[in-house]
Amino acid sequence: MPPPLFRYLRLWLLLLTAAGALAGCGLLAAPCRVASAGLKAVPLVGHPAAVPTDSCAATVDP
Repeated sequence: MPPPLFRYLRLWLLLLTAAGALAGCGLLAAPCRVASAGLKAVPLVGHPAAVPTDSCAATVDP
């Protein structure tokens, strides 16, 4: 078993790497994009109904 200091250092390194990878990422915009894609699948009214979710995704992830 690794010493506690090494374990905490590895945890911090993992957290910093994950934070750096998510910075500026569209991960937060994913729910908006998924909802938009689902709405666009509806014939005739899908594209106009998806405009608010498209703008949500564009605001979160420009």
